[in-house]
Amino acid sequence: MWSEASARRKLSALLDRAERDGPQRVERRTRRFVVLTATDYERLTGRRVEDLGRPTPRMTLGEFLLNGPSFEDLDLERDRSLPRDIDLDGSGED
Repeated sequence: MWSEASARRKLSALLDRAERDGPQRVERRTRRFVVLTATDYERLTGRRVEDLGRPTPRMTLGEFLLNGPSFEDLDLERDRSLPRDIDLDGSGED
C-alpha cells in the first residue's frame, strides 16, 4: 500500500506498477483509494473511461417494454361481478 506522500513523490513508479502488477492501493489518512489502468477499469466495470462523469444511460420506456420483464402471465381480465351496495345516506339501510 502506498501512502499519499509516497504516491505524490513517486507518481511515475505508482503508475508503472499499476500497469505492470495491477491495481495499487493508496491510503490518505483514513481513506483508501485504488489506482488502476483504464483497461482494468473498463474490464471491471463494463464502462468506458471516456464515459466517466457522464450519467449512466437509462433505458427508454420502449426499450424497457421490449427487454424488461415478461407480461405474458399477467391477468388483465376485468372483474365482471356486480358492485357491492354502499350506505351513502348513513341510515344503515342499503
